[in-house]
Amino acid sequence: MNPDANPQKTTAVRPLPDLKQTLRAVAQLSRWKMLKELTCGEARTIAELTAVGGCSYASGVKHLQVLQRAGMLERGRGGVYQLVRQYLPVPGTPVVDFGHCLLRLDAAEQK
Repeated sequence: MNPDANPQKTTAVRPLPDLKQTLRAVAQLSRWKMLKELTCGEARTIAELTAVGGCSYASGVKHLQVLQRAGMLERGRGGVYQLVRQYLPVPGTPVVDFGHCLLRLDAAEQK
């Protein structure tokens, strides 16, 4: 039997983000809005996310760092951010599944 005939694919699965960090991270409206923007499944620049979050560039960088430290975002080349793919069940929907909590980011719209 050839061991290369049927190689098993291994997919790295990240552990669930810490619940306390997750709750602290989403407790701020600017970060909530940034997360909602990222549910499109596409990476966004810091400038795009700060505009959506309604905050300054410097404040936006800090907000994004909080989300990244919480394990919710990945930073790519060129300073773009995106949701960790494993937590985005259906790209384009405003729902993020962090395993221990499901965020419906459209449910908190302010009118």
